[in-house]
Amino acid sequence: MSLKANTIQPGAARETFQTDVLSVRLCHSSSELAQDAALFVRNYLQDILSQQQNASVVLATGNSQIQFLDALIALGGVDWSRISLFHLDEYLGIDADHPASFRRYLRERVEYRVKPDKFHYLEGDTLEPLAECDRYTQLLLAQPIDLCCLGLGKNGHLAFNEPSVAEFNDPERVKLVKLDKETRLAQVDGGHFPNLEAVPQYAFTLTIPMICAAKKILCLAPAKHKALAVKTMLLGALSTDCPASVLRTQAQATLFLDADSASLL
Repeated sequence: MSLKANTIQPGAARETFQTDVLSVRLCHSSSELAQDAALFVRNYLQDILSQQQNASVVLATGNSQIQFLDALIALGGVDWSRISLFHLDEYLGIDADHPASFRRYLRERVEYRVKPDKFHYLEGDTLEPLAECDRYTQLLLAQPIDLCCLGLGKNGHLAFNEPSVAEFNDPERVKLVKLDKETRLAQVDGGHFPNLEAVPQYAFTLTIPMICAAKKILCLAPAKHKALAVKTMLLGALSTDCPASVLRTQAQATLFLDADSASLL
């Protein structure tokens, strides 16, 4: 494995390089990262919709996505009425109006603002979690996924594919998993829950193969607290010890870093 530097694009204040087959874009700041990723996605969706009638997109949540989603919506130029949206994960046992619900996050930050054709949500408060996995799997498999947006967990997780449960060849497409304590603590640190006991122990997640089936994958990893995960992802072994390392095998994937998250490379 090696990091292969390419070019510093004139006037863009941005470096691009490659790790195995993964494209990496390095921006100076988190705000520049958000703008760069937003333009990347806007142009990609415009291209997709020029070739086909509809598109399907999986969105991520979390603090790493806020600036990006705001920038993407502000750019305009995307016909959201032709786009069906999904999301990566959801806690088990909380309703759609819970302050930490990913459904609420996406409803308020995206659906109400852009009015997509459809937004298919994982029902976190379902009484039949396994049936919900099957229902959502069928919705995802009903059409190709044109774009999957991701964040990067401090322990290298993608969606809720923790090192303890991630499988690169997972037979499932949506599954119920137990969350690592580190991930639950991160939710408290992020202000999403008042204490560890309030954070659900289980969550729904799209699996690694479902994520990798997307035609285009975008992973945003800004900020200093992601630096170690970025280093392990790009320079460590290809292993479920760092689930995000799988992106190094995906030529359709692009990782967006800022100076802080790239500081250990």
